[in-house]
Amino acid sequence: MIGDRWGVSEAEVARRYGCDDVVRRPALEAWRGVTVHADAATVWARVRQVRIAPYSYDLVDNLGRRSPRELRDVPEPVKGDPFTRALGRDQGRVVAVDPGRELTARIMGAHMSYVVLRQDDGTTRLLLKVVMGGSRWLAPAVSVGDLVMARKQLLNLKRLAEADEHGVGRSEHGRR
Repeated sequence: MIGDRWGVSEAEVARRYGCDDVVRRPALEAWRGVTVHADAATVWARVRQVRIAPYSYDLVDNLGRRSPRELRDVPEPVKGDPFTRALGRDQGRVVAVDPGRELTARIMGAHMSYVVLRQDDGTTRLLLKVVMGGSRWLAPAVSVGDLVMARKQLLNLKRLAEADEHGVGRSEHGRR
C-alpha cells in the first residue's frame, strides 16, 4: 500500500506490536521509524511528551500552539489516560503501556504503538505502527496522511531527544 512504510526494516515490520492485539483484521497497517542518537530512557521521556502535545504540524493539529520544546516531567502513562492534547483538548486514550518500551493508544479510529528499542551501537530505534479497521478503500489515503504527520512527529521527537542527550539548553531547542 502506498505510504505504509517509512524508515523501517523488514524485521521491524515483522515484529509484534501492542496495537496488533487490539485490531485483529486491519484495513490499514503502517510502519514508521527513526534512529535516535540518544539513550532509550531519553527517547522514552520524549515519547511520554506526546501526552501533552502532538509534536507534528502544530498549525494543523495544535491550533498553531507550538508543542513544548523543553522536556517536562510527564508521568508514566497509564491505561485509560488521555493519549495526547490537541486542538485545545484531550484526544484519544492510552490502551496499554510497557514503561520505557511501548505505548499503545487509540485516536480517531486508529490504534498505534510507539516502541523504543535500544541498539547495540548506543543508538535507539523509535518505531511507530498504526493500524485501523474499517474500509480498505480509505486505507491508502489515511496511510499517506498519516505518513506526513507521523514522519514530522518522529523527526521532532528525534531532534529533541538528541538535544536532550547532548545537553543542549532549553532555549536552544527552538533554534535547532
